[in-house]
Amino acid sequence: MNIMLVSVTERTREIGICKAIGAKQHHILMQFLIDALLLSLLGGLLDLAIGYGLGTLISRSIPSFTAASIPLWSVGLALGFSGFVGVLFGILPAAKAANLDPIDALRYE
Repeated sequence: MNIMLVSVTERTREIGICKAIGAKQHHILMQFLIDALLLSLLGGLLDLAIGYGLGTLISRSIPSFTAASIPLWSVGLALGFSGFVGVLFGILPAAKAANLDPIDALRYE
């Protein structure tokens, strides 16, 4: 959520320009929600890759340890939860961005 709040703050002038040329609230809302969803899913994929890599590395370094295996349902659950968190914590900053007044957004420093 902090990343998305910072994203809204850093892109306030861009939001003001978009609203000034006619972007509707739902366009701004969708832009930030898609941004939050992509960031969270990419983070989830990166975490899955790191976890699988570490599991494989550890299982290969210990001779009697079984090989690492990840059930497909757990990958789906992890990515689903990651996407859910991204959407959940992306709604507040997205709503904040969509409700900005174009004049105030353009004046923002």
